[in-house]
Amino acid sequence: MLPIAETNEMKRPHLRGRFAPSPSGRFHIGNIFASLIAALVADEMVLRIEDLDPDRSKQQHIDAIMRDLEWFGFEWTSAVVYQSAEEQQERYRRACEELEAQGLVYPCFCTRADLHSARAPHVGEEFIYQNTCKGISAEVRSERMSCERYALRLDVAAAPSPLCFADTFQGESCFDLLREAGDFIIKRSDGVFAYQLAVVVDDAASGIDSVVRGVDLLTSTPKQIYLQRLLGLPTPVYGHVPIFVDESGRKLSKRNKDASLSYFIDDLGLSAEAILGYLAYCSGIIPEWEAMSIAELKREACLSALEGKRMIVWQSPTRHI
Repeated sequence: MLPIAETNEMKRPHLRGRFAPSPSGRFHIGNIFASLIAALVADEMVLRIEDLDPDRSKQQHIDAIMRDLEWFGFEWTSAVVYQSAEEQQERYRRACEELEAQGLVYPCFCTRADLHSARAPHVGEEFIYQNTCKGISAEVRSERMSCERYALRLDVAAAPSPLCFADTFQGESCFDLLREAGDFIIKRSDGVFAYQLAVVVDDAASGIDSVVRGVDLLTSTPKQIYLQRLLGLPTPVYGHVPIFVDESGRKLSKRNKDASLSYFIDDLGLSAEAILGYLAYCSGIIPEWEAMSIAELKREACLSALEGKRMIVWQSPTRHI
């Protein structure tokens, strides 16, 4: 059980969490919910802007994200971290070089079309790399590297099977990396370091020991844990919260108007506290909808209500107004 309210008898380690938005658009309700639970679990937070992809990351989105976080009352205790910063990029380079020195990295020349023609996953399935470039001879590999673009993949053949971890909300979770994911990319063919490597390096550099995010990212966790072990980095406590879905079971996105912040704020005129309270009520961590601040939710919310939940069917707040 995981009630959030502390008593004098309860003793637990000081937890440092993180907000880690990707600046590809404005927040929607799912982003705010994950941020809320992250803030309720942790004692202090770091804000990291995951602007690895220069084509998708826009300054106006960064500005909007920071305004929204501040409007809701979220706080962070240190300078904002940007993945695009040279200091971060140098950390990724060193980590990549360390993995290469262990003989665990190889070039992949496959295009997106090549990968999906080899095996297009069904809806909801994880893409599994078919080792197309793994067996290329050293001579051919060297020749192709001199004239073709290539990504870098991590060889997971030696990963423990299964790789298990205790998730705060989803319980014991076990994965077979080789069978369920295959060798994964740590650096893209355009030179951009991949999400899996970057977040592992970032979390360690910022001293993050609590990672709370949507359950749709659960399958990323074994990849990140394996990278942590290879690089000698600590593993945070992971907690994957349920995602909001529509009545057909599809994850809510920015395209769902009644789950957009502009709808809640501009159309309905709700306060930050009313929105937070509605999300807390919908998820079951408080019994009734009432406007509540983050500080109030820290005292009142019962996070054990999220245990074992993977989806929450979204209901428009107009049904309750």
